Amino acid sequence: MSAGLPVGITVFERGWLSSNNILLAGTDTDAVLIDSGYVTHATQTVALVEEALGGRPLNLLLNTHLHSDHCGGNAALQFRYQGVRTEVPEGEFAAVASWREEALTYRATGQHCPRFRVDGALVADTERRLGGLLWQIHAAPGHDPQSVILFEPISGTLISADALWENGFGVVFPELVGEPSFDDVAATLDMIESLAPRRIIPGHGRIFDEVAAALDTARKRLARLAIDPQKHARHAFKVLIKFKLLEQQTMSIDLWAAWRDATPYLETIRSRFFDDRNLQSLSDEILDELIIVGAARRERHCISNSDRL
Repeated sequence: MSAGLPVGITVFERGWLSSNNILLAGTDTDAVLIDSGYVTHATQTVALVEEALGGRPLNLLLNTHLHSDHCGGNAALQFRYQGVRTEVPEGEFAAVASWREEALTYRATGQHCPRFRVDGALVADTERRLGGLLWQIHAAPGHDPQSVILFEPISGTLISADALWENGFGVVFPELVGEPSFDDVAATLDMIESLAPRRIIPGHGRIFDEVAAALDTARKRLARLAIDPQKHARHAFKVLIKFKLLEQQTMSIDLWAAWRDATPYLETIRSRFFDDRNLQSLSDEILDELIIVGAARRERHCISNSDRL
């Protein structure tokens, strides 16, 4: 059990390449895992689950949303636990069932997610008994239009995915492709406040209970981004680069350039928000910003990740 949480909840706090994984496994209940991290860490994810379950089966695998850092371990977990049932948000079910990568954005973001099986849907505005506790499922659009969050009202525990972190929220990806979504973020923050959670398990970062402070931080950040969408776009561009460096650790200059040119989201951001720039100069400039703050290194023939975000 993670400190301060109801009995049977274990949180595997991961680095920023992988989302946190939440295991709901009461003594006499089915074992449920929420979110599975990125594919690069899939072996570690399986090992963490195996150790925590101590020989028990994993019965149910749920995804709050289908960004690659939240579901990249699904295939490995399905291979290890052959009978595990896998459910995704209702609006993503068809895309996963037929594995439409364009709809799932993995190629668009230059990331990877091995194909996995889907068995059912997580439906918003319903309740599910998971790990012996009754959880509410709520739609949480903004960062991702199909994202859901889960709330357990007796303990006041909220699994917030990327809708709310201690210091903000995830990139608002629909905004990057011309789908206005800042208002969705605001509505999701209001909904979270209305639930009055006492403790939040975010998609990234530590568990926290300073909910009012986190909501205030998120709203102030949202107000700044809504006033200056180009700032948000630049941040998103930087996040995509940093994520790739976290995945690869070191890339040759040629591999870096090939990834940059083959990643549609980078060109989409450039054309919508920086149409007076070419992709190479914009990406080099943003990479230089990462280098200046110590988040990346440029060497003679390669680009490398650094520990700082």
